[in-house]
Amino acid sequence: MPKKSRLTEEQRNFFSLVSEAIYINPFSDKRQEIDLRIAGFFPEVPGPGLIEKTLEEVKARINDLEKNNGGISSYQGKDRTLVENAYLFDFFYRFRDRFDRLIKDQMATEETSIKVGFARQAIALLQSRGFDFEQIYHSIALCYQIRRAFFFIRDSLIGQSPAMKEFRRKLWNNVFTHDMSLYTRYLWNRMEDFSTLLLGETGTGKGTAAMAIGRSGYIPFDEKTQTFKESFSRSFVSLNLSQFPETLMESELFGHKKGSFTGAFEDYKGVFERCSPYGAIFLDEIGEISVPVQVKLLQVLQERVFTPVGSRMESRFQGRVIAATNRSFDEVQNRKVFRDDFFYRLCSDIITVPTLRQRIQETPGELDTLLAFSVKRMVGTESPEYTDMVREVVDRQLGPDYEWPGNVRELEQCVRRVLLNRTYTGDRKKDMGDLQAGLVSGIEEGSLDAQRLLSGYCRLLYERLKTYEEVAKRTCLDRRTVKKYILEWDN
Repeated sequence: MPKKSRLTEEQRNFFSLVSEAIYINPFSDKRQEIDLRIAGFFPEVPGPGLIEKTLEEVKARINDLEKNNGGISSYQGKDRTLVENAYLFDFFYRFRDRFDRLIKDQMATEETSIKVGFARQAIALLQSRGFDFEQIYHSIALCYQIRRAFFFIRDSLIGQSPAMKEFRRKLWNNVFTHDMSLYTRYLWNRMEDFSTLLLGETGTGKGTAAMAIGRSGYIPFDEKTQTFKESFSRSFVSLNLSQFPETLMESELFGHKKGSFTGAFEDYKGVFERCSPYGAIFLDEIGEISVPVQVKLLQVLQERVFTPVGSRMESRFQGRVIAATNRSFDEVQNRKVFRDDFFYRLCSDIITVPTLRQRIQETPGELDTLLAFSVKRMVGTESPEYTDMVREVVDRQLGPDYEWPGNVRELEQCVRRVLLNRTYTGDRKKDMGDLQAGLVSGIEEGSLDAQRLLSGYCRLLYERLKTYEEVAKRTCLDRRTVKKYILEWDN
């Protein structure tokens, strides 16, 4: 039996830090602590050059290891784990840019999972270091997942306010849990049991956050086709539940069979059937669904099966469920929104998306960052001239105390209007006295249709009663209808 190699104490200390760096949440304060501890090995290197120096050092130490042994099989116990992690650290950064290019190319291709052009090279490298094929394919899939999660969380949810930093940290944990080393061993293919509820005001970015989670799931690598088994572009399915009346809700969720009800002229696949085994469903405005629909969704979450309308055949659902509501945290916690059993099964994780006014209050520069980001996205390149023009209009017409009631969505609309007309007066609350006078005048003149009259009346009541539920009781309408009328009036 060949003699096993042992790491020196200094090697063990260095590779232990490298192992921690692999599994740490990149959006956490702890990542900075690890970087500082690694910097202790290179006190002469400035912060911006630390990762490059670390990569060089890891590569040099790996070369020394490979001169004297035959890869990971030469070690055992903790030393073997540390060497494996060092190899994977080096592998990840060697192919990082190619994983990033693959992500962008896949986004452009959309449906079809594209070939991994560097797959053979990646496999050969890990094989030469003693990894078996199961470990190799798992490592390639995991590295791809990590890069996707980092790409979507970092690039689509920008901002340096404390609230946004904490928000990104929570999203990363939602994908990989708080301990990625355990995730990679036990949970990488079992995350469908962890449902997520996103809370936040309208326009804060709940849909963007849900997409970041939904596109960051683990997708196995297929060695035969040299592709991943699913395009992440297909792995995320979204449905806004407030768009559908109660009679069509089940069909949109679970699908239906031809002839199951009037108007069902052909078979229809609902979102649960359209979702891939490696994907996630985003159910927006879930706070608006009725108790009977909650009961049916509970069955899906608990038993992972559903039945299309008009069918007796059960279908299996293997993806994750991400849901969102603009109902307050207190309403959700106090069971004013969901049945208890549905709440406990839905809310494996509750994440609140910060409002734009909170972000600006914490870090005033956040507004400039978001304006520049929105301008770049609209014109296709960075434009200081346009950004300065938008900021000048915001300062002059809205002032420093504007609360941005429409949040990030309103900010994007503000940028569009300024680019077109160089003006934006904001979404100021309509004066309720003027609203009441306008309704009375419209009634006297006979100039209001029934829908506009009801919409204005609901808006008046909402200002007094403060909740959709109270307005619904007063008008004998259901909550979803009340909300629709109020939003129609405000828009």
